[in-house]
Formats: sequence, structure tokens, C-alpha cells
Amino acid sequence: MARNWTPLALVYLALSIAGLIGTWTFNALAIVQLRDFFGDWFGSGPAVSSLTVDLLVVAVAGSVLIIVEARRLGMRFAWLYVVGSALTAFAFTFPLFLAMRERRLAQRRLAAAGDAPGRTAPGDTDPGPTAPGNTAPGNTEPHG
Repeated sequence: MARNWTPLALVYLALSIAGLIGTWTFNALAIVQLRDFFGDWFGSGPAVSSLTVDLLVVAVAGSVLIIVEARRLGMRFAWLYVVGSALTAFAFTFPLFLAMRERRLAQRRLAAAGDAPGRTAPGDTDPGPTAPGNTAPGNTEPHG
């Protein structure tokens, strides 16, 4: 299983963890300071509102991508990433989804490499019988 953690999957996982820590640090501060979280979000002027709209559009587009890509790759429970983003942060769930997606793609590449004709799975050293007409080195069978 560890071989499914590609460098790209690890980058996404690190971003996911950074997103969780970064967002929840400020969420905790807002709770401790008894701030009106959503009031501050929408009432602090045009710059914050612009950022809010920007991130909201990205979160919606990313949520659509999560659902569509998870279905394409056969990843179950993709809706949990979308729901989880409302409970934690999209900065956490989206990179987490990307990490899991990268693992799924690596898993599929390994499976395809093991199933491909003429290729052997990792650890498989027996190439099997030689087909007639095969011109591989060491094949001395006559053609025809």
C-alpha cells in the first residue's frame, strides 16, 4: 500500500494538513474572542467580500470536480469531502481529495502494469511460454 503514496500525493497531503491547521487556528481565535464569524466574514469591507466570493466560487468548482472525478475513478464516499469542507475547511478537504486521487491513480497504474501483455508484475520473474514467431532474444523456435 505504501507504494501508492507518490510524491505528488504527499505534496497534496501536506497542503491538506497546512489548510486544516491554518484555517482552524483562525477559527479557534474567533471562538475564543467571541467574534461573529460570519458577520466578520461578510461585513469587513469590499476586500474581504471579494476574497469571500473568490474562495466560494473556487470551493463550488472544486466540489463539482471532486464529485465528477471521484465517480470517474470509482472512489466511494466522495460526498464526504464536500460535507467535510463545511465542517473543517475546503483548504483541508480539497488537497486531501487530491492526495487520495493521486493514490488511486498510482494504484491503477500499478494494476495496469501488472495486466499489460508482455509485462510482468513486480516480483514476477517467470515470463511464461514463448509464443510462436516471437523474435525476443534467446528465442530459437523456427518461424512458421
